[in-house]
Amino acid sequence: MSRSEMPKLAAFPKCYMDQLCVDRTMTLFEWIELAATLGVDGLEFYSNFLEDDATFLKDVRDALVQHHLAMPMLCCSPDFTEPDPLRLQKEIDREKRMIEITTFFGGHFCRVLSGQRRPEVTREKGIAQVVRVIKDLLPFAADHGVVLNMENHYKDNYWKYPEFAQKMDVFVEIVEQIDSPWFGVNFDPSNAILAGEDPLALLELVKHRVVTVHASDRYLKCGTIEDLRKEEDSVGYASRLAHGTIGQGLNDYDKIFFTLRSVGFNSWISIEDGLDGMDQLRKSVAFLKEKIHRHFGRQH
Repeated sequence: MSRSEMPKLAAFPKCYMDQLCVDRTMTLFEWIELAATLGVDGLEFYSNFLEDDATFLKDVRDALVQHHLAMPMLCCSPDFTEPDPLRLQKEIDREKRMIEITTFFGGHFCRVLSGQRRPEVTREKGIAQVVRVIKDLLPFAADHGVVLNMENHYKDNYWKYPEFAQKMDVFVEIVEQIDSPWFGVNFDPSNAILAGEDPLALLELVKHRVVTVHASDRYLKCGTIEDLRKEEDSVGYASRLAHGTIGQGLNDYDKIFFTLRSVGFNSWISIEDGLDGMDQLRKSVAFLKEKIHRHFGRQH
């Protein structure tokens, strides 16, 4: 496998989410400057980093070009279990705009989710609505050359409820109903652990559908997964949950990468790390580069 066929690394600034999205004490341009020192191939953006303004978007694209960084995948959090038709349409329209912006930056992947696990939304109704909405979006995505990558998600930073398709059986049921080259899986092993499930078991079920990967490593600062369950129905992440340095948490990246290599994966791996700052992120970059070289850098 040549260097050009190996997976490429992107970075996502978990350490600066509130600074970039809430209090705006960091600009996206400042993050790009910082990230340019990491030695990665690209940056995954989150939709709330962006201003839907032509001058702003052009300036961001110019900054990426200046630092030789791609923007391969846009992290969006559409809420497709929204029961109100008007609010649901707003979620759909926003996802369409994010697909357009992905294309503007030269990216090829735009994330979709199922939505929040609202108590009033039944499994049957939720699955049917999510499948319908994503299928309806696929022609628009295809017209823009963008693949919709659905993540086995835990919870958006700014949601009240956790992901509707957090559990493996619901996630796989949705994925298996959508057969299109413009749809695939964004695999996040840590999220499977938070669902109380084996990430390798999920990967085995969806390995042929994986188009992108979120590399992260989670651990609980205190308590158990069951304690975490009791804190899920509140805005944001529970305080006992932490993103650790990749390679020092609960995931077995040798087994994960071996499985991905077995199906010819050569797309983007985006690093979700750095809650303790840039030094932690640099350690994760070094860890993943070594693993990519080991598993993808030579024929097996």
